Amino acid sequence: MLTVNSIPSPFGRLAEQDRSRRAAGLRRELRPRPAESALLDLAGNDYLGLARHPRVVRAGADACLRWGAGATGSRLVTGSTALHAELEAELADFTGFEAALVFASGYAANLAAVTALTDAGTLLVSDAGNHASLIDGCRLSRARTEVVRHADPEAVRKALAGHGGEAVVVSDAVFSVDGDAAPLPALAAACRAHGAALLLDDAHGLGVLGEGGRGSAHGAGLAGAPDVVCTATLSKALGAQGGVVLGPAAVIDHLVNAGRTFIFDTGLAPAAAGAALEALRLLRAEPERAGQARAVARGFHRRLTSRGLDATAPDACVVSVRAPSPQEAVDWAARCRAEGVAVGCFRPPSVPDGVSRLRLTARGDLTGREIGGAVDVIARTAPPGGGEVSDGPGQDPGRI
Repeated sequence: MLTVNSIPSPFGRLAEQDRSRRAAGLRRELRPRPAESALLDLAGNDYLGLARHPRVVRAGADACLRWGAGATGSRLVTGSTALHAELEAELADFTGFEAALVFASGYAANLAAVTALTDAGTLLVSDAGNHASLIDGCRLSRARTEVVRHADPEAVRKALAGHGGEAVVVSDAVFSVDGDAAPLPALAAACRAHGAALLLDDAHGLGVLGEGGRGSAHGAGLAGAPDVVCTATLSKALGAQGGVVLGPAAVIDHLVNAGRTFIFDTGLAPAAAGAALEALRLLRAEPERAGQARAVARGFHRRLTSRGLDATAPDACVVSVRAPSPQEAVDWAARCRAEGVAVGCFRPPSVPDGVSRLRLTARGDLTGREIGGAVDVIARTAPPGGGEVSDGPGQDPGRI
């Protein structure tokens, strides 16, 4: 009789993969955080400092008490509540789009938008620096995908000119690694010259860019256009959880009927919907929060570069600092943590250019003293010769 210990494992290859990751300094580990921490958080994406705002937390708790702990089913069964509909209406109104559809995550929103808006005859033109959720959406779609150089509208034009049929251009509005913004007016012009749709992921722009944080598309004058669809998360500037697709009403209706991650996934938990709605209302009442967050990011960049570090100039709230290698990036982040500052650590394959980085996220509620103290820690703990060495290839765009 077979016992558990006598059954051979079919997963033996995983051990070799783990050894390879360790040798390359690319092994990742979970680090549960406590409810309270003395660390200065520059690693999360709470750009406006709303995740622990008393009004936002109370709204989430109240929604949970009223509607229950979970949505109880998919949005098309029991998972849609009046709270979800209210959130969708206010998100559409705030960002300037005709309609909105809320998902359980931003990842799910991107998968639905890319796959449901394309078919076998569609050309997808994808920026080489796009987020993994857009890349996975391209992989799951039946469309032919062409990856183009990062933030290069002319490359988009050339890709579209060689197609002649239906096409969708997909791009982050603000790229998550270095925090640079896509050239949206030029991208829109390239799309319109060839009758293509433009699909933007504004996860890092909503709440930060545009008038009062209305988002990248609003800031570029593209919100509400019939050829533009925008996705975003509710988990960054709004401090909650979930994702949203914004666009023409016909697009939103199509996603209700054809978006697999909408149809077959449990709806967003009421607590997250309630918290996101209250955060949105706070932002509407205090639009200066968006500008404060951008000012903090610029302050980080100015101080980091004055200390001789290779830091990216932020278009929104992300600032990255190059590290010489994956392991040195990990060690540098650990030294920062030991001195009271939590920073992100991005290594291949999360970085499309293969260069490891510390990734800092600005929060609008940080003080000048906190910014200065954090920069001092980062500069003092930096490895020698920081930032000029490539770690080799990151994501291979050709494998999209």
